[in-house]
Amino acid sequence: MELNDTQTRNAKLRIWQQNVNKSPNCQHDLISSGRLAEAKIDIVALQEPAINFLNKTIAAKDWIAIYPTTHASEPNATRAIILIRSNILTDTWTQIDFPSGDVTAIQIVGEWGKISIFNVYNDCTHDNTIH
Repeated sequence: MELNDTQTRNAKLRIWQQNVNKSPNCQHDLISSGRLAEAKIDIVALQEPAINFLNKTIAAKDWIAIYPTTHASEPNATRAIILIRSNILTDTWTQIDFPSGDVTAIQIVGEWGKISIFNVYNDCTHDNTIH
């Protein structure tokens, strides 16, 4: 059986990872430039995201921002977020609870099975995140 373009597209999951160094300009350019759409990216894993005075990050309407589970209580400690394409059905993914602002994790179910994705910020001065 040959797959059509829609079936082929749904059978793949494309991830873009980038450290934006807390730069609103860098993050805005990445999200709004069209590069992610052209590359058919489904998930963006950002380290050191730009967080504004409302404790929110920069995201366009095409993306759902997923913060670390500690973000509500410690927003200044958030150093890893995941943006998931809004056309991915919300009943196909769940956030995985992780007690660190340096890790955001999700689990997605698709035609290819179940996959867990961990976005980890590694501080260059220590390895506390992995302990």
